Amino acid sequence: MSHASGRVTAFDGRTELYWEATGEGPPVLLIMGLGLSGGAWWRTVPVLSSRLRVITFDARGIGQSAARRHNYTAEAMADDAAAVLDGLGLEAAHVYGISLGGMVAQNLVLRHPERVRSLVLGATNAGGPRAVRAEADVLAFFSRRSTMEMEEAAWASVPYNYGPRCRESQVDRIAEDIEQRLHNPFNEAAYRAQLYAAALHNCHGRLPRIRVPTMVVHGEHDRIIPVENARMMAERIPDCHLRILRESGHLYPTEEPEVDDDIGAFFARCG
Repeated sequence: MSHASGRVTAFDGRTELYWEATGEGPPVLLIMGLGLSGGAWWRTVPVLSSRLRVITFDARGIGQSAARRHNYTAEAMADDAAAVLDGLGLEAAHVYGISLGGMVAQNLVLRHPERVRSLVLGATNAGGPRAVRAEADVLAFFSRRSTMEMEEAAWASVPYNYGPRCRESQVDRIAEDIEQRLHNPFNEAAYRAQLYAAALHNCHGRLPRIRVPTMVVHGEHDRIIPVENARMMAERIPDCHLRILRESGHLYPTEEPEVDDDIGAFFARCG
């Protein structure tokens, strides 16, 4: 299986974005969520790369991608994703974004529709005043998380990131996730900037303009982005398939990993 990595220049002409590509076949671009590098896709990449060329990248200010200023929006992050495609010489790709990455993916398909072949939106929302927000204790935790020691924050986030079944019977998988995160510490300034970008995100009114096959995936027990958001998006996006994972919370690839096979099959059907 082929593997490559490198850097591309963002549209601002200064920011360098680190990317990795694994596998062969039609390209799929994966966009990770809040504060996490492209390496956080470590469970998903081996599954999808059995039939696709899987491209991950570190958002600006995260991992091996630097940022001169930690002041950006989901729209700017979508332009960064388009720059990654440019840098790899790709006219278009399948796109899969999770959490904040799903917000970026919405902006990517709306700002650069010719670049997206099909779309998977995982554990995300459309933003705006109609989005269903998390409960106050969840929002308070993620607002103060950047002030905590990394390992403390990782374990303290478990009740918010995972559903009841996982917390009771899949503790080993949670520990694997946390071990991976501790190897890739995130930048506090970039984390706060991404929180700001998520707060400003609003694609609700433009969702009907999405004209590519779309799959919305969400855990029933998601406390960070409540599942009602998935149902709302699926109703507004044409040609959309909704997949609710009954046993999962926010980080469903850990809790119900078989969904990655279904996502790979979805991309295959889309050509």
